[in-house]
Amino acid sequence: MGRIVDIIVDHSGQVRAAVIDFGGFLGVGNRKIAVDWSILRFGSGEKSRVVVDLKRAQVKAAPEYKDGKPVVVLGASAAMPLAEPAPSQ
Repeated sequence: MGRIVDIIVDHSGQVRAAVIDFGGFLGVGNRKIAVDWSILRFGSGEKSRVVVDLKRAQVKAAPEYKDGKPVVVLGASAAMPLAEPAPSQ
């Protein structure tokens, strides 16, 4: 359905979420969402895939990830706020 394009870590360096780019073609019509790291399942082998057990409707309803904006992470049970962005100076 998509591809991992970024990783979100907390202040302690713990990986919290993956940013996944869904849909679109050549960058048009795509959107990014943040998915809780704990619900990702990693395959093995040369052409391993990452699998997440979410329904298409959940992905479509998830808030879009935008750099510099508050992050909402789609988790196993519900979407939850991860953090507020740092204030710009």
